[in-house]
Amino acid sequence: MAEHLTKETFLEKVFNYEQNKEWKYNGDKPCIIDFYADWCGPCRMVAPILEELSKEYEGKLYVYKIDTEAEQELASAFGIRSIPSLLFVPMEGQPQMAMGALPKEAFEKAFKDIFGIEKDQIVNK
Repeated sequence: MAEHLTKETFLEKVFNYEQNKEWKYNGDKPCIIDFYADWCGPCRMVAPILEELSKEYEGKLYVYKIDTEAEQELASAFGIRSIPSLLFVPMEGQPQMAMGALPKEAFEKAFKDIFGIEKDQIVNK
């Protein structure tokens, strides 16, 4: 299930930008971060897809959500100007941002291309 992040939990689980200038991911698995708002129609289209993917890829990656209305400092830190914006965070290297509502297949392709995780590697419980 997708986990909602506040600034405090983001600094702990993803990246402490207050202490580090260079990107350093704190997690033990890759993650995707959905920057969204409750009033955003395309965001509401992406939400059930991310919930489904969080179950299908459980144990392989984290799915996080950040409410840009409640967490304006985080949205500003990443230069979020339009939503949904999706940040793909691999274990190594720089994160990659995608904007707009993506279909499920696009997420699966990104998980393979960016994270090296293929769907057929995952055994559903």
